[in-house]
Parts: sequence; structure tokens; C-alpha cells
Amino acid sequence: MSTRRLTTAQALVSFLARQYTERDGRRHRLISATWGIFGHGNVAGVGQALLETGPSMPYLQGRNEQSMVHAAVGYARQSGRLSAHAVTTSIGPGATNLVTGAALATINHLPVLLLPGDTFATRPADPVLQQLEIPSAGDVSVNDCLRPVSRYFDRITRPEALVPAALQAMRILADPAETGAVTLALPQDVQAEAYDWPEEFFTERIWYVRRPAPDAHELDQAVRAVRTARRPLIVAGGGVHHSGAEETLAAFAAATRIPVASTQAGKGSLRHDHPADVGGVGSTGTAAADDLARSADLVIGIGTRYSDFTTASATLFSNPAVRFLNLNITGFDAHKLAALPLVADARTALEALTGALNGRNYRVDPAYETEYTEAKERWEQRVDAAFAADDPHARPTQAQVLGVLDTLVTDDDILINAAGSLPGDLHKLWRTRSRRQYHVEYGYSCMGYEIPAAIGVQLAAPGRPVWALVGDGTYLMNPTEIVTAVQENLPIKVVVLQNHGYASIGGLSETVGGERFGTAYRHRSADGSFTGPPLPVDLAANAASLGMRVLRAKTVHDLREALTEARSADRPTCVYVETETADTVSGPPPAQAWWDVPVAETATRPSAVKAREDYDRQVAARRRHL
Repeated sequence: MSTRRLTTAQALVSFLARQYTERDGRRHRLISATWGIFGHGNVAGVGQALLETGPSMPYLQGRNEQSMVHAAVGYARQSGRLSAHAVTTSIGPGATNLVTGAALATINHLPVLLLPGDTFATRPADPVLQQLEIPSAGDVSVNDCLRPVSRYFDRITRPEALVPAALQAMRILADPAETGAVTLALPQDVQAEAYDWPEEFFTERIWYVRRPAPDAHELDQAVRAVRTARRPLIVAGGGVHHSGAEETLAAFAAATRIPVASTQAGKGSLRHDHPADVGGVGSTGTAAADDLARSADLVIGIGTRYSDFTTASATLFSNPAVRFLNLNITGFDAHKLAALPLVADARTALEALTGALNGRNYRVDPAYETEYTEAKERWEQRVDAAFAADDPHARPTQAQVLGVLDTLVTDDDILINAAGSLPGDLHKLWRTRSRRQYHVEYGYSCMGYEIPAAIGVQLAAPGRPVWALVGDGTYLMNPTEIVTAVQENLPIKVVVLQNHGYASIGGLSETVGGERFGTAYRHRSADGSFTGPPLPVDLAANAASLGMRVLRAKTVHDLREALTEARSADRPTCVYVETETADTVSGPPPAQAWWDVPVAETATRPSAVKAREDYDRQVAARRRHL
């Protein structure tokens, strides 16, 4: 048997450079680049291997380990989960910084390969720098924090153990039903240890991304459920995008005239102007979609995991006769809400369902179609009102910022957001024009995701305008990857909306009796509260100090000019705008459905007492779908 003598790290990098996915006849590099920040736990192992391997495994330099994972996740999502990045770190804090990004990746079913350094397998000195000592367990390190947030975890304590672990890692990354964060913890001595590797380990491998077809019995049940429904509603989730099923869904909706609502992850499954698209559903949804959800007798979930925002904390689907039909590639999600399961790839299942229903000439009642069409038109009028800015010299509201951007973008633009009040406004108001335009990470809703994710998206979609929309709270969480965008000359556009605090949580706090406590960025007053003047923080100056070109906008007119200039920029550009938050200024429509945030059951402050009364009324509407 022919062998090649390499270190474990060299063998791993060489192996990764020869892994591919293939779906529908198109091939992609499975691991197309590696992000890394080097320390004593990986500099002489994976770092040296990347240097020695050269251009066959491109290297990307990050500034924060969590941010590197976010960038890798953004890349994977934009790549349709067919291509991913690896992330290498040292031991200790570099490794534990991966945990938040890993949780985000796994919750959103997005592939990323994590390669944290680990303490010595041979234990020549105990403890070594940054080692966590557990008196009752010598084989535990801080990397064990990654076990619950990884779809697959292994610690490579011997070189030869890499072979089965690496193959399992690739299998999980390429599997649409299992994918998420995959962790191979690499003890620093094992990384540098040489071994005679079989040449077969380095042969090119193709991991076929399968499209499982629906079971005949499940398909027959699904057809009968749709045919007997009078008020069916589709809830399109992220699985539509992951499967590339957007055109198939559009054809299904055109044939059946069933209205289509979307989760945050599923928004854009249909263009905003498709006749069947009724917008976002759930706590941040549209009135059109939520009213249909309340009266639906059949909810057809496609690639959704039914988060509490989608179900309005189990209060939205209130028709006593409602039943669920779930098309999902995982049996776990397909069976939720006591549904009829259709376990299959979304595109394959929709094709089969379309064919079966078309053979019976199925179509919803014209009166139902007229009802949701008129409801959609009414909602569009509310969107127009929220976007309208009658005075071009006034400070814009957050909704008006979106309205100006709405007039400038085309199908090519990509919007990225994750946290704060923007996800709610975007879900209700944004008019999505293309299948990969709307990129809101709401599975983990992680502050600080947007800027590094924009870098990953830009790497996956060169030449397309990529917008990271961030509030001041999110910006302060994680701006450092701006340096990476400048280093790589990636022309991302960062729009910073300054409202001097945690606006989203401030609003929520007010509704649950918290009186906006701890949510404003202001000086402390004499009474100890944060009610003094706004803090003199200049985020625009900060972005400029990190190398970005910065455009400041004080008015709606300034904003339009700045966004126009930023869109055509060929270098990283920041648009900074202070938004109007006064109650006298019209904003987006309020929430159209409830979200369960428990309120104090006993309190002395009137705001909390009233909030608890409201809470008790809302929670009474919750139901279990059995």
C-alpha cells in the first residue's frame, strides 16, 4: 500500500482540499477556504499545514473567533449549503469563542467545520497554558463545550483516528438532514505528529447531496388532506431555499392558488409580487398572513421547524378544525404539531404533490383566492404608508430607511440582519425580489452576526451588492471584522442605524412591565437611572478608524444620496444614520400576533400589574395541536 508521510494537520488540510459535493449534476468544493486565528494551540499544526499546502486551501484571516464562524455560516447559506468553510483556533479562549457561532450554525442547519486546538494528548506537562482542569475527569477540555452545539464532535487523540473522523465529518456536513456545526478537536501535539497515511485518504471524493423522494403512502395521505381542505395555507420555511425549491413552489402555488406565507428563514421563497405570496407569518408577520393562519383548516409547512415566532407561541393556528401537513427532510420536524408527515426533499415532494393534485384538477375556491388577494393589497398600502417620507429634510424613521433602500435595490442585492427591531420590520415590510436576497438569521437571532456574515456572503456572491443592516447595539457587539473586509477589499455596505439603545428590547420591556429598564445608552442620572443625555459615542468615527469609507446621513434626502453612493462603491462602505424614534412619527404596523414572554406574576409597580393582566388574557388562547 502506497503511503505519504505527513503530520496530522498536513494530512487533514490535504484531505479537505479534495472533498466535493454534487447535487443535480453540479459540483462544488465542500471546504473552499479556512479561516484562522493562530495561537500556541494551532500555529505549528494547522497553521504550518495551511502554509505548506498553499493555494489549494485558501486562508482567510479573522479578528474574532466567533466572527469567523459567522462569516463561514454566511458563506454556507449563500452557497445553498453545498460549499462551506473551516475555522481553526488555538486552545482556551480561542476555542470557547466558537461556541456561539457553532450554536447559530447548528440551529439554522448550516454547515461549518470547526478545528479548535486542544491540550496535549500525551500530557507531558499538566496543566499547560489555558488548560481547564477537572479533578474528576482528565480527558475533558474546554472544547467539550462544543459537544451540545455540534452535529458531530470528535477529539483526535491519535493520528490514525483522523481517517474515520474526517470521513464522518464530511458526511454530516454534506447531509441536508443532519448538517450543522461539525467539530474536530485537535490536540496540539497530535497536530504536529507525523504518520504514514494511505494515499487513498487523499483521493478526490464526491459527497452526493441526495433528494429523497416521498413515501407513496405519505404522499397519498397528503393529497387527500389538500383535496379536502377549504382554507389551506402554506408556511414556507428555510428548507425551501436549502432545497432550491423556489420555482417548484411558485409552480405549485400557481396551479393550486393556495396562499403562501413565509417564516423569517423562508421569506423570498416567492417574490413579493407573486399573486399567492401573502408575506411573513407569525409574531412578526403581516395581517394578511396571520388572519389566514387563524382561519386555516390545513397548514402545509414546507421546510419549517415551527419556532414560537412562527406559531405566535402556539396561539396563531386557532381554527378548531386545523390540521397540519409537513413536508420536511427530517422526520423530527415533519411530525411536529401532530402533522401528517411527508418526509422528503422539499423540491422533490412539491413536484410529486403538484403532479398528483394536477391530475385531479385541484384548485382552491375562487372566493378564498379573492379574499387573500384583497388582504394582500390592503397590507401593501400599509407598507407604502410606513415607507413614505413626506419631508425629505426630516430625520428618517427605521421603516423609512427600509423604504429608501427599497427604491434602490434590484434582484441582485442581498440584505443581512439578525437581531434587534429590524427583523420584525423586515419580515413585515420588505419586498423580496429574489430567492437569496433576504438573509435574516432568526434561528439564534445573534447580535453581531451581520457584519461578518456579510463578508461570507460577499465571498460567495462576488459582484452582488451586500448590505449589513445593524443597529447601534449590534454594531457595538462585534464591529472588528470590518478590518477583514478592508483587508480583502470586499465592498460590503454596512448601514448603521443609531437609536441610542436596545430599541427592540426596550419596546418589549415596556409591554411586559419592565419600563425600558437597562435598555437606553444614556448617562446615569442623579437618581441612578440611565435617563441622562445620550452617550457621546461616534460609531461612524469608529467604522472609519477600522478602515471603512463612511457616509453620514442626517435626513431622508441625505440618506437616499448616501445609499445610492454606497451601492455603487467598490470598497467597504458604511452609511451612518440617526433614526427618529418619537411617538409622533408613524412607524411600521404593530405586531399582528402574540409572542410569549412571561410577565412577573406578583409585582407592585402598576406597569407590571397591567402587563400581567394582558399576559393572562393572551396565554389563555394557547393550544396544543394533538
